[in-house]
Amino acid sequence: MSDKKSNKEKSEKANNAENKQENPFFDEKQKQQFENFANPIDADKIAVNPGLLPYAHTVGGAIIVPTEKGIMKSKALAAMEQQTEMQLDQIKEQINLLAQQAKEIQSRTQISLEIYNADMGFEPLVNHTYFLYERSKTGEKVLSMIAPDQWGRSSKLTFMAEVLLLADRTWKVIRENTEDENNIDI
Repeated sequence: MSDKKSNKEKSEKANNAENKQENPFFDEKQKQQFENFANPIDADKIAVNPGLLPYAHTVGGAIIVPTEKGIMKSKALAAMEQQTEMQLDQIKEQINLLAQQAKEIQSRTQISLEIYNADMGFEPLVNHTYFLYERSKTGEKVLSMIAPDQWGRSSKLTFMAEVLLLADRTWKVIRENTEDENNIDI
């Protein structure tokens, strides 16, 4: 019975100590120091999970050497980046080519409109070369079969372009005017 009584007294003392939140291992001075303790290591420089770091986190830590798998991944990533860069450069070149082709089509459309609005006294044939002139006095466009160097009469025309009629009934500019052949007397 005395054992039961002494065990009961011990547990009551332990409960009382816990309720008072007293620690039997610290005296009052040590308790105060523990509560006022500030860690001297900067919290930003402490790893939360040091076991997951890709390098040794202590001086005596194990050396981390890249495995063959890591080397293989590194080479594969470098090759992938190079291949991606090469393909993007190829796409950029294609975009530039398409933009140039679009400008050429717009130019052909513009010249075709000017030619179809021009004065022509004949029906143009597909795959034949013609010459577009502008009358200096009126600004009116004229389509002719006569080249700038074949005129024998005197009249004032400005050479604009040598054109070819394509099968889709649009016109391809073979050459445009330059300063030396700008004005022709017919």
